[in-house]
Amino acid sequence: MKKHTLSVMLITKNEADRVERCLVSIAKIADEIIVLDSGSTDDTLAICAKYTDKITLTDWPGYGKQKQRALEQTRCDWVLSIDADEALDETMQQALVALLSQDDIEESAFCLPWGVTLYGKTLKHGRSARSVLRLFKREGARYTLDEVHETVIPAAGSIGQLGGLLLHYTHRDYGHGLSKAAQYAWLGSQKYHRKGKKSHGLTLALVRGFWTFFHIYVLRLGFLDGRIGFIMAMTYAQVSFNKYVGLWLLENNR
Repeated sequence: MKKHTLSVMLITKNEADRVERCLVSIAKIADEIIVLDSGSTDDTLAICAKYTDKITLTDWPGYGKQKQRALEQTRCDWVLSIDADEALDETMQQALVALLSQDDIEESAFCLPWGVTLYGKTLKHGRSARSVLRLFKREGARYTLDEVHETVIPAAGSIGQLGGLLLHYTHRDYGHGLSKAAQYAWLGSQKYHRKGKKSHGLTLALVRGFWTFFHIYVLRLGFLDGRIGFIMAMTYAQVSFNKYVGLWLLENNR
């Protein structure tokens, strides 16, 4: 028996091909599922309606503001923030139920090991060799209001790690991956410019791209993920380069 209640929140737009896999993985654990949709024109809303009646149609203010809106609708003891292209594997589902069944939970938040899954392979190194903070006590938590790569700021306390994998089906195909990388790079440029961060020129943008590739492919052992690991390292290197080029252009009003 669970001793603590769980709100699951996700933001959506045109995720009909992926959102049900996400919802199935959390439906039996969640006490409530909060969905904020920013204009889906496919079957996303109909699919979500099979799992929850707490669906809100909104505009799109950016990732951080949208997730803060979703957080403000949650009512349970704990919150799991999950994206429509993600799903808990069976081990993580069991670990989450076991956690919520404890009499007392000392931690205020938990990081979830990421399992980036694309082109038929779940990566174990590179960018997948990290955990993301997605599970936290509702009271006292808030999101940064960044355009992209928002983060949750949990209530004070220690941070633990949940077992299993948060599977992340990040790209539908290579074209979608290219489009998503370009979008994230440009949003990152705008975020850095708004915060007053400097690009320090195009040469440094190139160096940052090389460093990103080296960091992911070599230091984080991305090469052990084979050819897909190489593709991912190159993709992140390109995003890094494009982000700082965009920042340089914004600085110079071009």
